[in-house]
Amino acid sequence: MRFDHAAFLCVSVLCLYTANPLHAETSSPCRIDTQENHSFVVCEFDLRHYELKLFWKKPDGEVYGSLQNIPHGNQSNNGSLVFATNGGMYRPDRSPVGLYIENGRELQGVVTASGSGNFYVKPNGILFVGGNTAGILETSRFLQLHPRVENATQSGPMLVIGGRIHPKFLSSSTSEKIRNGVGIADTKKVVFAISNEPVTFMQFATYFRDQLHCSDALYLDGSISSIYAPSVQRADYFWPLGPIVAVYARD
Repeated sequence: MRFDHAAFLCVSVLCLYTANPLHAETSSPCRIDTQENHSFVVCEFDLRHYELKLFWKKPDGEVYGSLQNIPHGNQSNNGSLVFATNGGMYRPDRSPVGLYIENGRELQGVVTASGSGNFYVKPNGILFVGGNTAGILETSRFLQLHPRVENATQSGPMLVIGGRIHPKFLSSSTSEKIRNGVGIADTKKVVFAISNEPVTFMQFATYFRDQLHCSDALYLDGSISSIYAPSVQRADYFWPLGPIVAVYARD
């Protein structure tokens, strides 16, 4: 059963937001950008200089659950944490809804079934990373190509598919939410964005395509969208999260 975020947010969550100024552990390529009176935080990472990792459970099996709980230093090279965000949709036990691969281990399988909610708006897709290259593919294409990856997370819907906006998005839509997503500018560059105020799917997808020049982009989530980005004074430590995407500086 898919996690009903709206119900969870209304009755089950104590929200904690830290508004205290943060000091960056290292410089981060994040900025505040605007398009048509909407503001976004954008963070772009060249994977030749940054390492992308996924987190879900600690070694003892407990879910990390918050951006503040993940390691702030990369154990493999001592690189500092420069960015983190929720890594897709999850169930009440905070397990990923779809495919989840962490450090080469598949911990949850691909979901191709139909259902209700944004995850199941087809086509959905998969963000995958191997070394210093990354990609986003529709789920069906991922299964056809079966790329070997170190980390992958499935979410949905796709925002941009081969330079085209998802066909089910409507310019006339009035459904506005805080949204976060990820796009691919090229195989070495991953681009994350989160809106600072509610936007529609069409507005968010158009921003990824036209402003961030991403040929493929994937929606991560809506109301629970949160980021850790010290260079722009953001540390959103609210909502119990499931999978988390983190980016570390490479030495």
